[in-house]
Amino acid sequence: MTADGSNRYTHGHHDSVLRSHRRRTAENSAGYLLPHLRPGMDLLDVGCGPGTITVDLARRVAPGRVLGIDAAAAPLDEARAAARGMANVAFAQEDLYRLDGLETSFGGFDVVHAHQVLQHVSDPVAALARMRRVVRPGGLVAARDADYAAMTWFPHDERLDAWLDVYRRVARGNDAEPDAGRALLAWARAAGFTQVTPSASVWCYATPDERAWWGGMWADRIRSSAVAEQAVDRGLATRDDLAAMSAAWREWAAHPDGWFTVLNGEILARG
Repeated sequence: MTADGSNRYTHGHHDSVLRSHRRRTAENSAGYLLPHLRPGMDLLDVGCGPGTITVDLARRVAPGRVLGIDAAAAPLDEARAAARGMANVAFAQEDLYRLDGLETSFGGFDVVHAHQVLQHVSDPVAALARMRRVVRPGGLVAARDADYAAMTWFPHDERLDAWLDVYRRVARGNDAEPDAGRALLAWARAAGFTQVTPSASVWCYATPDERAWWGGMWADRIRSSAVAEQAVDRGLATRDDLAAMSAAWREWAAHPDGWFTVLNGEILARG
């Protein structure tokens, strides 16, 4: 989502990716923001994907207007279906760096929210500065991103070490920052925000059902999604390497002591 449209979404929109996105809710993905919402706020959800978080946020700020935008058209039909019957939420394909039309039509927003977005753009400081421009005076920009280098799991498996290394190299090959969580505070300050509240939270997958879902999703993603295609095309892994990583994910999911945690950095920024 660079100004010339050259950014590439590392994960793509394979069903194994959207399975992850569909599981996200305001409660499990935007808890740090919820105490700051109130009815009547207008909210922009950047990188909304299939809209599960967007719809939850829309319920909390109704009758305030909510617009979910995504650079890709692929997930938006699903988002619109999720919002069927809700009068205060809409979705549109928009470029994060070209929000002037939205600023004009909405007159700005009280809240701009971006979940797992800044790790995928080549200029996150410019992206945050653009969000800052469409926030009304006194408004809030909220962002949350994972930090891949801080992810950790048990039991140890060298094939999962290889998975993490390959994913981070694929992302960096797209001029993206897979370890974005730790950089959010610095990026927000560089974007001109004068009041930034940083925090962190985790997703943890340790029950049998959680392991089956998380491990199964990544077992499919590392073999079938855009991540896999880029890894092979760039010579970062072979198909056999990816198959081994996929098998490691399934073995981890089946392990009775399996545990995986995803650290997410968060910011609430004003001014």
